[in-house]
Amino acid sequence: MYNHILITTDGSDLAQRGVDQGLSLAKALGSKVTVVVATERFPIQGATTSSGWVGSPVDYERYDEGQKRFAGEILSAVKAEAGKLGIDANTIHVANAHPATAILEAAASHDCDLIVMASHGRRGISRMLMGSQTAEVLAHSHTPVLVVR
Repeated sequence: MYNHILITTDGSDLAQRGVDQGLSLAKALGSKVTVVVATERFPIQGATTSSGWVGSPVDYERYDEGQKRFAGEILSAVKAEAGKLGIDANTIHVANAHPATAILEAAASHDCDLIVMASHGRRGISRMLMGSQTAEVLAHSHTPVLVVR
C-alpha cells in the first residue's frame, strides 16, 4: 500500500506523536522510511531593530551551525527509535527552508507515497495568526497526508 513513508518532525512533543505513528505504520507495512527536519532561515525581520541592526556573517554562521546541530540531534533520536523497531530510516535536514515547502519537495524528490505529520488541529483565527505547516502541506500536496493529532 505505502512503500515509502516521509515522516516530518520538528522535535516537539506533538511532532513525536506523528513520528511514533509513522514508524508504527512503516513497521506494520514493511515500508521504507525517510525522516525530514526543516529549519528556517536566519530571522532577519526579528533581528532588525529601530537602530537598523542587521546580523553579521558570524551571526548567520552561528545560527546555521546551531540549526544543523539541532536537526542532527532530532534525526539521530528518530533514527535510533526506528532502529529499535527494525526500521532503517533515511534522515534528511533541509536547511534555510520554509518547512511546508521543504516537506513537499522532500516527498517528491524521494518518491514518497505517504507523508505523516502531526498537527495541533487549530481552527479559525488561531490558525490564521499562528500559521499551519500541516494545513499548507495538505493544501498543496499531491501525496496523501496522514495527520496525527
